[in-house]
Amino acid sequence: MVVAEVVEMTDQLSDSYDVVVAGGGAAGLSGALVLARSRRSVVVIDAGSPRNAPASGVHALLGHDGIRPGELLERGRAEVRGYGGHVVTGEVAGVTRDGDGFEVALADGRTIGARRLLVAAGLVDELPDIPGLRDLWGGDVVHCPYCHGWEVRDRAIGVLASGPLSVHQALLFRQLSADVTYFTHTMPAPAGEQAEQLAARGIRVVTGEVAALEIADGHLAGVRLSDGTVVGRQVLAVASRMVARAGFLASLGLHPVEHPMGVGEHIAADAAGRTDVPGVWVAGNVTDLVAQVGGSAAAGVIAAAQINADLVAEDTRHALEAS
Repeated sequence: MVVAEVVEMTDQLSDSYDVVVAGGGAAGLSGALVLARSRRSVVVIDAGSPRNAPASGVHALLGHDGIRPGELLERGRAEVRGYGGHVVTGEVAGVTRDGDGFEVALADGRTIGARRLLVAAGLVDELPDIPGLRDLWGGDVVHCPYCHGWEVRDRAIGVLASGPLSVHQALLFRQLSADVTYFTHTMPAPAGEQAEQLAARGIRVVTGEVAALEIADGHLAGVRLSDGTVVGRQVLAVASRMVARAGFLASLGLHPVEHPMGVGEHIAADAAGRTDVPGVWVAGNVTDLVAQVGGSAAAGVIAAAQINADLVAEDTRHALEAS
């Protein structure tokens, strides 16, 4: 299937495409851009709920450091459309096998055919159930020192123990501030080498369950423990449990599995994004839970190149059979 030379700036949904991309973040749009430039018919189905929407800016993205997440996606959508790709608002509800390809069902009842599928639907952050925490998520409650660290440097930072990498997270944030406190919350207090590491870096350890966050004028003022003690903090770092948005793949026998780092559930794939289901690739946070925007975009490019090569091989095989 070849894209016409006349570029249509449209969101109209066609009956079928070479590739349907589920998810319009950095990974999905980057993949769609590569495919559209390769003259593949491609559509991006995007529900409009990016994970980084609460953030004020995207960081560590060369040439675009600090760009608003929404602006980055607006530019990406325009670029995909500029090469004849479609970007359609919607949500993929299910996928079924249809011969050598797929039938993709949207939540609003529409269906489209696809020869290949690129899943870049991202993940959902499951946060500890602590009053006030989600209210400040993406602001004074952060998760990544590389995404938000410079912006919170030299402030009073708390790190909430919420996963297997929490001590490591505390040591990373210590690079950014001399005032870091580690809250054990419901996890055992660090012992042995981990306790020695925290002590050596001057990181205070506070035991006891966290009951709530204290908020003043819309900003974090402190962390309140279950015994009523309030520890003043300006920033709280939390490692969420990350779960791939991929329930619509269950009908293909593709299910999220526990990530090797123990930080959540992802769709397993090889280095190029190829899954165990023929014709299905994944890119971005749906498979690499800890990828930043730049890494997700790069993964989308790699997966798209593999998809195009796979389609070229199929097209050539069909041509040989017809000759």
